[in-house]
Amino acid sequence: MAVVNRDPRTAPHGTRNDAILAAVLAVAAVCLALSTDAARRPDALGWALLLAAHVPIVWRRRRPLLVLALVVALVAPYHGLDNNHIAPLPASYVALYTVAVTGRPLRTILTGIAVTGVIVTMVLAANHHQGIELLRISGWALAVLFCGVDVRYYRQYVAAIVERAERAERTREEEARRRVAEERLRIARDLHDLLAHTITLIGVQTSVAAHVLAADPERLDRETVAKALDDIAQTCRTARGEVRTTLEVLRENDSADGRGPLPGLDGLPDLVETARLAGARVEQTVRVRQAPPAVGAAAYRIVQEALTNAVRHAGPEPAVRVDLYDDEGALHLSVTDDGTGPIPGGTPGFGLVGMRERARSVGGTLDAGPRAQGGFEVTAVLPLTTTGESNA
Repeated sequence: MAVVNRDPRTAPHGTRNDAILAAVLAVAAVCLALSTDAARRPDALGWALLLAAHVPIVWRRRRPLLVLALVVALVAPYHGLDNNHIAPLPASYVALYTVAVTGRPLRTILTGIAVTGVIVTMVLAANHHQGIELLRISGWALAVLFCGVDVRYYRQYVAAIVERAERAERTREEEARRRVAEERLRIARDLHDLLAHTITLIGVQTSVAAHVLAADPERLDRETVAKALDDIAQTCRTARGEVRTTLEVLRENDSADGRGPLPGLDGLPDLVETARLAGARVEQTVRVRQAPPAVGAAAYRIVQEALTNAVRHAGPEPAVRVDLYDDEGALHLSVTDDGTGPIPGGTPGFGLVGMRERARSVGGTLDAGPRAQGGFEVTAVLPLTTTGESNA
């Protein structure tokens, strides 16, 4: 099957194999010529033409048409001498088959007509009473041509199947690489949002505890210090759980979707309460009936990052307002504060970039910037009907 499927022009050791084939055909031709009656056996010139007709077979893969022309040029006078007409046929058919299997169908048909015409002419010129022999030779020539064309189409079909399989394999590999890249980006975004939020809150809560300890050591407010430390411990426990959930995807190789449960709108009260513990005065309004998990996760992460930025940059005890509502098939989100905003000229982080990527991942948009009346505002519009799977 490998020999049939492979293009003869690209087969390894083609010239060596064709030399062996030419030798085998020459031996077979000699045996056929000797098996006939003495009157039809070739003479010296006939033997020379018969053996010489097999020499071009060695180069049949490189120059099929030229080899066929040389074979016909040597076989035609052999037939004209009325020698044994069967002996040179195997070599002629091999040359004809090579042309049919390597050339276009139109060229094969024209070549077959020309070769058949030459053979018929020489046989009739040698003996007018060779009708049955002529019919046999012509029939076999047509059969060889059809066989060569059929094998050529079969090879093209196999090549097309192999190409499609290779293209599908490349597509699968590219898809796998794309999914890995998307998953790495998702994990990086989740870890950034989680760690930035958690570290900011721990920093604020630690500052509260340090302030209480340093304000009046003799009148230590143990209850306030204990509450601050408890808040830090609770924040650490929450962060540890979210980190575990985020990193489980790296261990679950057999899972169809190793993303784990996505955070959603039901987690917003916890975010608000955590921001309040950090000193922010947060008001929230949520008027969303239902949102797809991907949209809910994107909204959760955007609110989380916006609250983190407010606690970090808005100054002490900022007033923050969180509004979410659905209107005209989209979830509208806004987080505003009355603080001072980021320090001008400071090194930009990845918070705003991550929020915009979150919004784009579900086909939405996000705007962020200072407000005219002071403070900072983050607004986003997230479609409630997503067209594909989110990377949130």
